Amino acid sequence: MSSAAEGDAEPAGPAGVVAAARRLAEAEGWSAVTHRRLAERTGTEIELLYRRFPGPASLLSAVALRGFADLAAALATARAGAGGGAWPAVVTTYLDFAYANPQVYDAMLAHTSDLTLGRDPAPGAPRAAFAQLRAALVPLADGRDLDTLAEVGWSLLHGVVMLTRGGRLRPDRQEQREEMIALGLLAGPVPRRGDGRRRRNPDDPAGGAQ
Repeated sequence: MSSAAEGDAEPAGPAGVVAAARRLAEAEGWSAVTHRRLAERTGTEIELLYRRFPGPASLLSAVALRGFADLAAALATARAGAGGGAWPAVVTTYLDFAYANPQVYDAMLAHTSDLTLGRDPAPGAPRAAFAQLRAALVPLADGRDLDTLAEVGWSLLHGVVMLTRGGRLRPDRQEQREEMIALGLLAGPVPRRGDGRRRRNPDDPAGGAQ
């Protein structure tokens, strides 16, 4: 079958192959992304594809890195346009990206565990995405560790994306959940007791007080 028969011709360079893999995954799922299909779509010799991307994992990683780069750019644009209150705009942009690109999002955060946002050393694109989350939370830090706050914010966003996609949450409360993440849950420090120690977690055998 020729690339014209697939109806989706792409340039034969690595970026074109990654773009084709991304579109094919979003249309048919990752099981459809094979070297044969990509060769047909891009007009690339299959032997050359295997030299550039030896197996499915390398294709996943390439799509994931491109996804992180696109997400970082989108978050930067949202933050730049939001002035001082960047976190709500970043929340909206992150969720929009995740819901609009579910297969790419899975490649970024489900299928490629070696690509991390917060841990050093991390590839440039994931690190840039994490940096945008971190920067948006600076006004809300209130003396708290900013990296930890960004990890909590990322965890909240990722959790609501995956649970919503899996149909585990009430559909009629989606807007309220997203509003809480954007405007409420990260807005202040953990309440402390009168003596300055953090309130005890009853499930913590050590008492949780510091």
